[in-house]
Amino acid sequence: MHSRPRATSCSYLALRLALLLLSCTARLNLAATDVTPGLLDVSLGQFTEVFLNRTIPTEAVLQNISRNVSFIIFELHTQYRNATVSLNKIPNATDASSGDDTGLLSILRPEQTVCTWYLHSDDVNHLLALTVTVPYTDNDPVPGGCNLEFNLDIDPNLYLEYNIYETVVKFAPANLGSARGSSPPLCDDDTGPDSRWRLQYDVYQYFLPENDLLESSMLSHIQKMSMVQPVKENGVKLVTLTSNDKTIVSFSSIPGQGVIYNVVVRDPRLNTSAAYIPVHTYVCSFNATIDNCNTLGRVSTKVFFTLFAIAGLFVCFFGHRFLKTEFFFMGFIIAGFLFFVLISRVTRLDYDVRLLLTMISGVAGGILLVAYWWRCGCVVMCILIVGLVLGFLVSSIIFFTPLGDYNTFRNDSVFWVTFSCIAVLVPVLLLACPRVLNILTCVIIGSHVVILAIDSYLYTSLTYITLNILKRALNSDFSRAYTNVPFQKNDFIIITVWMILIVSGALTQYHREKERHPFPPHPYLVWKRDRERRKTNILDPSHHIPPLKERLQGHLNRFRDLFRKKQSIGERTPLLYD
Repeated sequence: MHSRPRATSCSYLALRLALLLLSCTARLNLAATDVTPGLLDVSLGQFTEVFLNRTIPTEAVLQNISRNVSFIIFELHTQYRNATVSLNKIPNATDASSGDDTGLLSILRPEQTVCTWYLHSDDVNHLLALTVTVPYTDNDPVPGGCNLEFNLDIDPNLYLEYNIYETVVKFAPANLGSARGSSPPLCDDDTGPDSRWRLQYDVYQYFLPENDLLESSMLSHIQKMSMVQPVKENGVKLVTLTSNDKTIVSFSSIPGQGVIYNVVVRDPRLNTSAAYIPVHTYVCSFNATIDNCNTLGRVSTKVFFTLFAIAGLFVCFFGHRFLKTEFFFMGFIIAGFLFFVLISRVTRLDYDVRLLLTMISGVAGGILLVAYWWRCGCVVMCILIVGLVLGFLVSSIIFFTPLGDYNTFRNDSVFWVTFSCIAVLVPVLLLACPRVLNILTCVIIGSHVVILAIDSYLYTSLTYITLNILKRALNSDFSRAYTNVPFQKNDFIIITVWMILIVSGALTQYHREKERHPFPPHPYLVWKRDRERRKTNILDPSHHIPPLKERLQGHLNRFRDLFRKKQSIGERTPLLYD
C-alpha cells in the first residue's frame, strides 16, 4: 500500500531534476550566443579592454554609426608588446598597422552604419590591450590625411624613436575634412587659406607617475590623451607647429619615466580639431636581459656617485676649513667633466671604461689644482676657478627653466656663448668677497652632488639640471629637443632636502670661520720658512727631523729589511750560572 506514493515521489523528483538540467543548458546556450569567441562589440568614445590571441584574430564591430560621423579613428594600445589592427582578417601593408600604440582611420561610405576591425597579437597569447573608437564629423581635420611617408594611405599614427639623448616623434600631415561620399581636398594643389596649409598642430606631453611601470597604470592614463578635450585638459602643450614646419618634434629622453605624447590638429577657420593616436614610451626595454626598465642603473655608476656624494657632503659642511680637500674636489669635477665629454665624442669605448678613465683624469685635475695652490698661493685665481663650477651650475639651472626651450637657444652658438657668459659672470660678481664665494660654492655644489647620488637609487628630475647640459655637449642633435621634465612628489621632497643641506652647510661654515682668517697663508712660503728655521734654530725640535728625502729613504730601507734573512754572526755559547 505504501509503494505507490514512493514511486510517485521519485518520478516527481526526477522530473524536477530534468527540468533544472534543461533550464541550465538553455542558459549556457544563451550565454554562448551572447558572447561569441573572437568577437568584440565596441561603442563610440568608450574604452574597452580585450585579451588578444596570436592564432585567432579578434573581430571588433561598431554598429549603429550616426550619419553625421564622417570618419572614425580606431585605437589599440598595449604596454610594450606589439599588436596589429587591420581591416581584413589577413593583414597587409596597406590596410594594417602594428605597434604598442597603433590604429587605423576609417573613412565612412554614405550609407555605412557598421565598421569592423581585426585585432591580432604579434607574439603572445592573452595579450591585454585597450581599444577605443573616436568619431569625427566632416568639418574636423583628418589626421594623417596627407601622408606621403608611411605605408597607410591615411595614417593617424605617431611614430616614436628614442636613444639615450632624445626621443623623436614623427607624424604625417593632416588634411581638411570632407562629407561622406565626396572626394577629399587635394593636399598640395593649393597653399592658400582654403587649403590644408591653414591647419596647425599642437604637440602635447603627459608624464606618468614616477617609478610606475604597471600595465594597468599605463592603460588608465593613456585614456586621458586619446581624445581632443581630455588631451587639452591633462596634457602640457609644448609647441605649436604650422603646416610649413616639419612634422617632427624632439624631446629629452628620460629613461624609466613613462611619457605619453599626442598631437592635436586644429582648423582655425572652422574652430574644429582632431587628435592623432597617442604614443607612449619609457625610453627603455622591458625585454632586455641587462638594463631593462626594472633594473635601470649600472653598479659602477652607483658606486661612483655614492663615493662622490660622501666627498660632497664633507665639502658641504667643512669645505672652506679644509681648503686643499675642497680644491681637490673641485679640480676633480672640472677635469672629469671635460675629459668625459672629450672621450665620449672621439671614442666608442664602453661606458665603464670611460667612467674609470674619467675618475683617473679627475684625480689628476684635483692634484693639479692643489699643487697650483700650494706652489703659487694665488687666492683670487684659485677661487675664480672654483667659482666657475658654481657658475656652471647656476647657468644650468637657468636653462633648466622654460627659458631653455626658447627657439633662440636652438642655435648652438647662441646657447654656448650665453651659457659661458653666465657661468663666468657669477664668480666675477662675487669675487670681491672671496670667502663668501668659496663657502657658497662648497655648500651648493657639495649638496648637489648628494642629489645626483640619490638619483642613482631613486629617480628625480633634478639630475637633469646638469644632465641636459652634458647631453647637449655630447650630441649635436640635442639642441632641437624640448627639455620638459616632470615635477612630482619625489622631486619636491628632494628639493626640500637640497635646500636644508644648503642652509645648514652655509650656517655651519660661517659659524666656524667667522673668527678665523679668510684664507690660510701661502703654503709654499710657509713650508720654505719652516725649512729655514729648522736649519738655523737648533732648539727647535723640528731641527732634528731629517729632510723628507732621507726619511723616505729610511722607510724604504726598513721595508726592504722585512724581506731579508738575518745573517749568522758565528757560534754562540750559552751563559753559565753559578
